[in-house]
Amino acid sequence: MSDAPIIIDPVLCKGCKKCITACPFDALEMQGKLAVLKPEECRACNACVKVCPFKAISSAPEKTDSNPTGLAAFKDIWVFAEQHDGKVQEVAYELLATGRRLAKERGCDLAAVVLGHNIKDSASHLIAAGADRVYIVDQPELAAYEADVYSDALHQLIAKYKPEVILAGATAIGRAFIAKVAVRAHTGLTADCTALSIDKETYLLHQTRPAFGGNIMATIMTPNHRPQMATVRPKVFKMAAPDAKRTGETLIEALKLMTARTKIIKAEHSTSTLNIAEAEIIIAGGRGLKKAENMEMLSTLAKLIGGVVGVSRACVDAGWTTAARQVGQTGKTVCPKIYIAIGISGAIQHLEGMRASDTIIAINSDPNAPIFGVADLGIVGDLFEIVPLLIDALESKS
Repeated sequence: MSDAPIIIDPVLCKGCKKCITACPFDALEMQGKLAVLKPEECRACNACVKVCPFKAISSAPEKTDSNPTGLAAFKDIWVFAEQHDGKVQEVAYELLATGRRLAKERGCDLAAVVLGHNIKDSASHLIAAGADRVYIVDQPELAAYEADVYSDALHQLIAKYKPEVILAGATAIGRAFIAKVAVRAHTGLTADCTALSIDKETYLLHQTRPAFGGNIMATIMTPNHRPQMATVRPKVFKMAAPDAKRTGETLIEALKLMTARTKIIKAEHSTSTLNIAEAEIIIAGGRGLKKAENMEMLSTLAKLIGGVVGVSRACVDAGWTTAARQVGQTGKTVCPKIYIAIGISGAIQHLEGMRASDTIIAINSDPNAPIFGVADLGIVGDLFEIVPLLIDALESKS
């Protein structure tokens, strides 16, 4: 069939049945000695393409819409509301706050999508956070996260409702399956965005992220394909206060989902309680500390003011501490009430991870250090003189 997502060459097919075994949707069957596709069951996962030893199966050429007005069928902005054990993660609420702004700029509705099991109670919280509509897929197959099953569920919703924009958190789960969804939807994806806006003339989503190692900021658009997709790190945007008076629509979707290709035998949660992304006060050190032993100053100061210790990548690379404390583009994005940067010059990779902090205080001996460009209060001087004085002053008052 011309609309089939894959093509089977009857000359090359040898009837080995490997494609039938590999297909998670039961979309292939044997007719005589040849494999035949059931187009209505195929989800274009390409599992059969990968396993065919005779190269008899190939993906159908992607259809392109030469008429830009065909994109008008896509509407609304969606936020993937990631949940763990029934609890929606904070990044979803952060994205809903930004999605509310984008929806206003675009003149459309904002929707949240929740995938899981026993999650129907999450709808009211998402509506209060800004969603006009909540799509819920509450099925046992989604009880434990599995990338292929999650991507199948979201892709089915995309095919049915045609959203114009999809936003997701750049978390371990978001990064793992959203890319799969973009491939299946034949569209683009911009990862780790730090800014989002709607162009007033084209109505395209402007997706801004660091590029070339953080040396420039690139604004990326997806003019010819839908949906426009982007991931955003937690803490890049701030949550809005919930409005319990908001009303919205909740749609429960029942989907025929693929069978998971992996099985969770055992899950073990990390015993570490450190999460600098949730800290309200962070004392961060950088290369200016010179050696690992000087990290103790940060710990002492952090204890005195009820904060936690963070670092720039230079400290992790030097082996002074673990990556769990790293702030920046390749570490955690943080948004504390107070961020004290000690001996940090302020490379753009680091700034992108902490510039949203409420109050930034910088201590550096170089008056031209980039960190002073984002600091609310800057102290130019030797940290080995200033920090001990600060510690002494705090101890004298305790």
